[in-house]
Amino acid sequence: MMKTIQMTIDEPLLAEVDRVIDNQKSTRSAFIRQALRLALRQLQVTELERKHAEGYARYPVEAGEFDVWEAEQAVA
Repeated sequence: MMKTIQMTIDEPLLAEVDRVIDNQKSTRSAFIRQALRLALRQLQVTELERKHAEGYARYPVEAGEFDVWEAEQAVA
């Protein structure tokens, strides 16, 4: 289900969006939907990275913890 919304955007940004969508043969709505999906995905990735770093800060890697995987590493 789609919902119609109203938003405010500055003219230079809108002009840039219009140039892009003209080249892509798309619409403002489709472009903005894609941009919002990408922004939400980036926020999700940033949050996962923060949690990952927080976990390693609380439980740092111990010496020898991953030695069992050394034989699996590719040699460059």
